[in-house]
Amino acid sequence: MPVNLDTYLGVHAQALKLRSQRTEVLAANLANADTPNYRARDIDFRAALAAASGNMGSGVHLSTTSARHIGVAGANGTTAPELKYRTPLAPALDGNTVDTQLEQAAFAENSVRYQATLTFLNSKFRGLMTAITGQ
Repeated sequence: MPVNLDTYLGVHAQALKLRSQRTEVLAANLANADTPNYRARDIDFRAALAAASGNMGSGVHLSTTSARHIGVAGANGTTAPELKYRTPLAPALDGNTVDTQLEQAAFAENSVRYQATLTFLNSKFRGLMTAITGQ
């Protein structure tokens, strides 16, 4: 009986990729904490995961009516999550909207969730290897 690996892993493989992309965005925010007029950005993880798993929910969606239409995709051919600007609690006088403490907290939370997803995927693969080897 063939096993579909995507079905077996569920949304966790997509979640891992989105968490990695969010880590890059948060790191860019922290790196530009002193850059004048820099606007902090973030990924709406729930909406991005719903879009990546095909569960779009309600809202406005891009649809193509011809095979020749160009879809929305990232540089590597995958759908890129929508980056949103953060609403600053207290913007700096130079126009920078990065709140270092908020960004560090979001980065730490994202890192913990990334590790949890890795641990879950590791246990799924370990269970699969146990079933294959019979040990």
